[in-house]
Amino acid sequence: MHPMLNIGVRAARAAGRVITQSMGRLDTLQVETKGHNDFVTEVDRQAEAEIISVLKRSYADHAFLGEESGLTGSADAEYRWVIDPLDGTMNFLHGLPHFSVSIALLKQDRLFQAVIYDPTRQELFTAGKGDGAFLDAKRLRVKKTQHLADALLGSGFPNRTQQDLDFYQRTARHYTERCSGVRRLGSAALDLAYVAAGRLDGAWLLGLSEWDLAAGALLVREAGGLINDFDGGDTWRSSGDLIAATPKVHHEMLEVMKPLSAARKRMPN
Repeated sequence: MHPMLNIGVRAARAAGRVITQSMGRLDTLQVETKGHNDFVTEVDRQAEAEIISVLKRSYADHAFLGEESGLTGSADAEYRWVIDPLDGTMNFLHGLPHFSVSIALLKQDRLFQAVIYDPTRQELFTAGKGDGAFLDAKRLRVKKTQHLADALLGSGFPNRTQQDLDFYQRTARHYTERCSGVRRLGSAALDLAYVAAGRLDGAWLLGLSEWDLAAGALLVREAGGLINDFDGGDTWRSSGDLIAATPKVHHEMLEVMKPLSAARKRMPN
């Protein structure tokens, strides 16, 4: 394991301990609303602070982009950690044990290392650019599913605008009609980890932030899957719109999505 990835794993496990130790007091947690269906708890902030503390002890000169604390360190730093301390906060708040810690490391603005940790199942997903993707010590490969009709897909409802919800409903209808099933599990990071692990054949996600997607995207690529935005390009980090899938399924998902995306762009704001 790359030394920087090893430190990332240490940080993810430390955050996982903060999260699991808080599960017995969900009814007393301080919760704030950031937006419609967008919540932050004291646990999100404590877990993020723990992650950054662990990382800074080894890499004080790196930059850190956290969902809750924003960017610290130089914007021009060679290395930048992208952190979602609790992906699936809504699940966590309801005691639904499906959430994760997501940490990605960018080198010169390119995905370099990734960790996604599920503290309830104690599953550790890791990836390094050119080194492959792993679940604990097991090498991951995406499934060999050949057709969208046979695929199980993951997705998630957007939280932002009515237009996003209308668009999502159209995409969900088209994919539901063409695939074997759709699952909305509530953690984008785990959706992508599950594509890498072959538990899902593909996923489409929209309106998300870089910290939701970065680690999972590297996992999928290193497991042999494909990542693109809804037009087949590579703007997903800025747009927050992403398709991830095994190669054959990815092609068919894009064929469905491209005309829907084009129509979306013609819609009035």
